Amino acid sequence: MGLNPPLASLALGLCLAALSARAEDCPAKSTMMDDVIAALNEAPGCERAMKVFEACEYGTSGDIRFGALVETKCERDFLPRLTAVQKQHYQSEMRACDRKYRNKEGTMYRSFTAFCRAGVAQRQAQKAGRIATPSQAR
Repeated sequence: MGLNPPLASLALGLCLAALSARAEDCPAKSTMMDDVIAALNEAPGCERAMKVFEACEYGTSGDIRFGALVETKCERDFLPRLTAVQKQHYQSEMRACDRKYRNKEGTMYRSFTAFCRAGVAQRQAQKAGRIATPSQAR
């Protein structure tokens, strides 16, 4: 049982409107890869980089490069402070992202993997930010 034509048109219109709104939110000068990379590099930290990634995503394998930039930016916030056991746990979560879609065909699955990995790095950075250092505890 498929959608009737008016509902299908409405669904398509809503999807196109959502995509249009997302493109308008992208802070890059254009949707060209170099411009998106520049916007990601200009992001002041992990949270902003993730927002740029979400707003400028391609939904294809091009997102791998964007996600890697987000990972790197987020890792600066926590990776040097992790213990060996914590680093192993972090790497385990990243490998889980890599395995999740590995047997799927299509470039959108590479995008899903990039978002999964960036999300793991973002959550770890958020977690590290919630841990008060001695100077913040006062």
